[in-house]
Amino acid sequence: MVSQREKTLINFKKAQSSVGKIIKMMEEGGYCIDIMQQNLAVIGLLKSAHQMLMENHLETCFKSAMKTTNEKKKEEMIDEILKVIKIYNK
Repeated sequence: MVSQREKTLINFKKAQSSVGKIIKMMEEGGYCIDIMQQNLAVIGLLKSAHQMLMENHLETCFKSAMKTTNEKKKEEMIDEILKVIKIYNK
């Protein structure tokens, strides 16, 4: 069975490969719509990878931090999540 980490890595590798194809299409004067479709595919792969990373972080690091009695650690973890969400929504 493929782990969540492996699935995320697969998405990043697919995105990397697709970016290479986009660059080649641009260099060869490819059709704009074809390039935009490839670009949207990359964006989708990266969004999916981001979602997987977030889910994994919440299930592991975040859940662990919330179980502790260290209030400072809890606040730091919440702040980190909010920071990432803010960046993502820009």
